[in-house]
Amino acid sequence: MGTTSATGGASLPRTTPAPLRTYGRDESKPSFADLAADATSSAFHLELHDWHLTDDPRFLAWKEGRPQPSVPVGTAFQDAVRGAVERGVVVRRVRIVSEPVSDYVRWEHSITAAHNIAAGEDVRWLPRSMSSTLALPGNPFWIFDGRVVRFSVFDGAGNVVGHQLSDDPRVTALCSSAFEAAWDLAVPHEDYTLD
Repeated sequence: MGTTSATGGASLPRTTPAPLRTYGRDESKPSFADLAADATSSAFHLELHDWHLTDDPRFLAWKEGRPQPSVPVGTAFQDAVRGAVERGVVVRRVRIVSEPVSDYVRWEHSITAAHNIAAGEDVRWLPRSMSSTLALPGNPFWIFDGRVVRFSVFDGAGNVVGHQLSDDPRVTALCSSAFEAAWDLAVPHEDYTLD
């Protein structure tokens, strides 16, 4: 457990306010596909970052004006979403983004119809300036059936360094409320245009 400096040079333990199971980057953990396969009613994703996986071959190809290559992780994600949707699971995503948007978000926007919506997701966009009064968790998350949350933990460069999972009712209530509040304000993908 890490420590934080306190007044007078003493250290206090850093703890999370509710039980979380933290997994490192290379540690075995429930995958998105596993959690989506177990979902029976809903899988909701709230994104909070402007940069993520900037070494993704699809992003790099887009930056260079090349066609999008097929990437196994992208195909696996689409298969998991399609499978969930075919079972009647509602899959929704809100992307909270700074404006003007980053190149990464511009790329995400360009592939959303073919990647996310084609797989069965409903996607909306929320300008960060419209989210100031929302109570949001500190990390992006997926919430499955309103009962289990999977947070992604990023480093400063936008790389995923680990995940945290929780089924604590306080955490699931916070995330459900945050997602629905953001969803209500967000703009459907087909109506969200970039300058």
